[in-house]
Amino acid sequence: MLEVLIFYFSALVAIAGAVLMIVQRNPVASVLYLILSLAAQAVLYIQLSALFIGALLIIVYAGAILVLFLFVIMLLNLRGEHFEDKGPRLGRATKYALSVLFFAEFVVIIKELAFTERAGMLAAETAADFGGVEPVAELLYTKYLYPFELTSVLLLVAVVGAVLMAKREKTARQEDI
Repeated sequence: MLEVLIFYFSALVAIAGAVLMIVQRNPVASVLYLILSLAAQAVLYIQLSALFIGALLIIVYAGAILVLFLFVIMLLNLRGEHFEDKGPRLGRATKYALSVLFFAEFVVIIKELAFTERAGMLAAETAADFGGVEPVAELLYTKYLYPFELTSVLLLVAVVGAVLMAKREKTARQEDI
């Protein structure tokens, strides 16, 4: 019973954190809500006995990647007002229609997975070593090696680009003075 309560609470916190991350205009607050969502997802993985994946979510994503995001945001001196009134805006009716559609889809998924006899079968299908170090490392360094390396190169390019943009902005401000 307690496991079910923890599951639903963590799932709600993860969803709420993700939604709040999207609707924030302040990028720093958005990153903090992403950390909240990742921590709730780590609890879900720990409940699935995937301790390694849960720890990776906290250590790698919340600890390293999001600190990198905060570093880039603060380096570029981004604020929420930079993101206002840019790009096409959806009408209010479109936003409500999409919200209703996504909520209906969410209800159907929950009904299909949580309230049927298939839920027990899906939980029983997980492997005994699910989320362990060996299966994750084997997949990461064999089947998914190129996407893994490509992600690291993209992060490196993003950091270098952010530093160059901040340096150009700083030199442009100094030339104006």
